Amino acid sequence: MGSYCKRYLLTSTCLTRHVLVLFVLVSTFTSCICQDPVGRCEFNVTGFVTSGYDDRHECEYNSSKVIRVSASSSEAKRQFPLLFVVRQQKSVLSWSVPYIIQSQYVYADVSHTLCPEANVAGNQSHHIVIDVTTQSPANESYSLKVGIVDDFQLTTGEERTIRVNPSEPLYFLYEFPQNVQSVVVKASSEDSICALVSIQEAQCPVYDQQRNVEFVGTHQTMTTQAAITVQRDAFMNNRFYAVFVVLPNDECAGGNEAIFNITNPLIGDDPTVRDKLIQVIIAESLPEEEFWKPIILTIGVMLCFYLIAGVSIFIFDKRKSKGELGTLEEQDPDTDIDHEAPLTQSQKATYGTTGAEPTPMEAAKTLNATNKNVSTNSTDDDDSTSSLGGDIDMLDDIEQEKEIYRTKMVLYVSDLARKTPKTLQRKYKLYYWNLLTISIFYVLPVMQLVLTYQLVVNTTGNEDTCYYNFLCAIPYGVLSAFNNVFSNVGYMMLGILYLFLVWRKDYMHQKEVAAKGPNIHHYGIPKHFGLHYALGIALFMEGILSGCYHVCPSYTNFQFDTAFMYIIAGLGMLKLYQQRHQDVNANAYASYACLAIVIFIAMLGVLFGNVAFYVLFAIVHFLTCTALSAQIYYMGTWKMNFGIFKRIFLVLKTDCLQCARPVYVDRMIVLIIGNAVNWALIVFGLVTTPKDFSSYLLAILIVNLLLYMAFYMIMKLRYKERIVPAAMVFTVFTCVIWAFALYFFMLGLTSWNETPAVSREFNEGCILLKFYDGHDVWHFLSSFALFFSFLLVLTLDDDLDNVPRDKIPVF
Repeated sequence: MGSYCKRYLLTSTCLTRHVLVLFVLVSTFTSCICQDPVGRCEFNVTGFVTSGYDDRHECEYNSSKVIRVSASSSEAKRQFPLLFVVRQQKSVLSWSVPYIIQSQYVYADVSHTLCPEANVAGNQSHHIVIDVTTQSPANESYSLKVGIVDDFQLTTGEERTIRVNPSEPLYFLYEFPQNVQSVVVKASSEDSICALVSIQEAQCPVYDQQRNVEFVGTHQTMTTQAAITVQRDAFMNNRFYAVFVVLPNDECAGGNEAIFNITNPLIGDDPTVRDKLIQVIIAESLPEEEFWKPIILTIGVMLCFYLIAGVSIFIFDKRKSKGELGTLEEQDPDTDIDHEAPLTQSQKATYGTTGAEPTPMEAAKTLNATNKNVSTNSTDDDDSTSSLGGDIDMLDDIEQEKEIYRTKMVLYVSDLARKTPKTLQRKYKLYYWNLLTISIFYVLPVMQLVLTYQLVVNTTGNEDTCYYNFLCAIPYGVLSAFNNVFSNVGYMMLGILYLFLVWRKDYMHQKEVAAKGPNIHHYGIPKHFGLHYALGIALFMEGILSGCYHVCPSYTNFQFDTAFMYIIAGLGMLKLYQQRHQDVNANAYASYACLAIVIFIAMLGVLFGNVAFYVLFAIVHFLTCTALSAQIYYMGTWKMNFGIFKRIFLVLKTDCLQCARPVYVDRMIVLIIGNAVNWALIVFGLVTTPKDFSSYLLAILIVNLLLYMAFYMIMKLRYKERIVPAAMVFTVFTCVIWAFALYFFMLGLTSWNETPAVSREFNEGCILLKFYDGHDVWHFLSSFALFFSFLLVLTLDDDLDNVPRDKIPVF
């Protein structure tokens, strides 16, 4: 009995100890985690946690709803942050308060939208757990708000205004309607706070934090506006998330510092400093099935030029066959030609001189006659000439030495067209053959480079790489802006048409030469079409290179868009100069070498466009203008050697100090005007140092081309040369179309001088056929204007076809 009682007491004691241990364990557990009862996911609570006391909140919600969790703490410190962990059925989301971005931007309020998860095993409700912990030894208070997001889904055409800041990103769901294939997600804001817009697949997890938002999908930075074109085929479930994240600083707007004071330990004291109001709207864009309409219409307009050209040629040939067009007068070039001179005697005497001075040959004859009268030992002209001995050289040196006949007081085309036609033809053929070779070697690596850029954009989704007009960027295939590329077709088609028209004129000229013999070479402006062919090739290649540039327009490849514009401007000036300076025009090798130097300078300007560079460029520009002026003024007889300084001194002494007027007045006038304009451009560059050096350099070339064209036409009118009706029509078309083209060019829909986000501030929507923007219209109009400009140069001197060359003045 005693042993039984003893065993009973021992057993009771053991049970009591076990119960006490269990009680202590339960008490300890309940003191570490305070768990609220499970309820609906719509509550707003406050609490506190320490290193030994954590909080847990659980709730349930319907699977069709979307939950947003907001947490804040005004007492949390960087050393002991509060950790919030939200566990869903298939994912975990966590963050800390204070919320620190890039180790310097601190926020006390954080909000996140939980990723909507599909039903699991047919359950209609989801369960989430929110744990709040800290390692702080002191009590840290916090507030937690859990609620349902209203209007989580965006619809087509509906505008939504949202408020976002760096610690409280937002995203929304969009599902393509049945009949919509492509949409544009547009975001706009009245402030310039930097933000980022991302389009992601509608799946979990959603990357909506500054550190990971660029990991997936397509994204672009924004200040006041952004636009991303989204295609239905890019998403397997025909849905996507539009994510909006405000960046912690304004580097995307060109600033290097944040707009707030980063030394403040808690930016939550002023939560509105980075708040950004964004208006979001999703608009339907032109589907691929409708692309054929603007494409066919564009090609149709270009084919109309072919049709008009064909009809014009047919009418011209028909009129010519009926004898309604004049024919060349048959005359012996070795005999005196009795034509009404285009210059009056007074004009001829004073052209390019300081007065009615005789030519060197006339001076020799006059002196010869004077000596004849005073001589008593001679009875005829031969004896008189013999008596002069070596004082007067009556040989034909004046007609053989270019240093003599090119510096005559009065120059005619015959004086500068002495080389044989075959020699000049070989010389000017090199222009288009060399340009064709240059084009092939230039365009192939360019195409490879820009397509690589496009593939990088498609792979990374970083649309800040290329400077598109995103409000009218129509994607097709691998191209993000197919419309901007295709709109360059005008350059190519009109370039081919111009080559055909030049070939026809060349062919007709060859037939005329075969029919009328070499006598034709003594009439009209010498016809050599090498530079015309080169202009046609340059126009075609401008379309190719401009298209390559618009595959991915950026600061680094803008040269592709302007390289052949430099060549067109240079060849245009060379062609105008060639018209009446056949023998002294530059050869192809020297010309393309100079243009290569121009492109090299443009590259240096893009890379090193600082003040020092502009000073150096101004010096080079000034020296180039001086050298070209001397070359033009002395018709190629100016020598570039060590004696140049002595010759400059003599010119200043004779032409500027002793003479009332220069020897060649007309040339001097045009050179003074041209140099004055170029000096003004030099001063403008030094004062403003334009960011866009390539456009500045192109403007210099274009201005000089226009000046020379205007001078050429004014001189034609001065010497009473007729401008044929076709040239007058082309002149009107050229001026009018250039005016409209420049208007659309000045719209400035993008600017790679700025950051991508700032460039998007200039973006505008499509204005033509819902497919083309203002810059595309510039492509069309500028191609028309260049085409008519080339036709003007081609026909400008057709009125001189029946005029002897020794009566066509040089200017």
